[in-house]
Amino acid sequence: MLKRHRENHKLENVGWLRAAVLGANDGIVSTSSLILGVAASHAAHSSILVAGVAGLVAGAMSMATGEYISVQSQADTEQAALETERIELHDNPSAEHHELTGIYFARGLDAALAKQVADKLMAHDALGAHARDELGITEAMSAKPLQAAFASALSFSIGALLPLLAATLAPSNYMVPILVIASLVFLAVLGGMAAKAGGADLKKGILRVTFWSALSMAVSTAIGAMLGTAV
Repeated sequence: MLKRHRENHKLENVGWLRAAVLGANDGIVSTSSLILGVAASHAAHSSILVAGVAGLVAGAMSMATGEYISVQSQADTEQAALETERIELHDNPSAEHHELTGIYFARGLDAALAKQVADKLMAHDALGAHARDELGITEAMSAKPLQAAFASALSFSIGALLPLLAATLAPSNYMVPILVIASLVFLAVLGGMAAKAGGADLKKGILRVTFWSALSMAVSTAIGAMLGTAV
């Protein structure tokens, strides 16, 4: 009996991984940068924490809104394309059959087999076959606006909560260095997790995330220090 061959690819992780990493990374970077900028302006500790909470709430809502609008636009485009395809299948099924046969022929099947595959798939689910092989729309990869919005808001909130907790628990005199170190550690862990889940190089993933995030925090701190007034 032949053993079933399984290949462990990471492509199935791309969709959720992108949204989760983007949201959490943005939550850590934007919130820590905001807190550092306000702290560098010599604001009171309570004001710094209020700014951090406001940044968490505003950022989560912004991420949810932006992701929903973006993914809903994609969903609308997909639905419009499917409706056009449905009309074409109804009005000119032979042309659509010829088009599908051409797709399979271009992928390496000989003409007779390409026609046979097109026959079978169109008989089973013509719209599904054209959606998948002509338009590139599949159930697994189709746009889900509410799911994307919730995932983005949740991942941002979790990411933003980490530096906010560090700022809350750290002594006032040591808040800035503790926040910087904690944020970079969080970002390094996030970059490593993303690289591992996606099957990418671990060191590159960590360095990529921490370098650009450290730069963002440094710029925010410098601006806060230049514009702030000591009290």
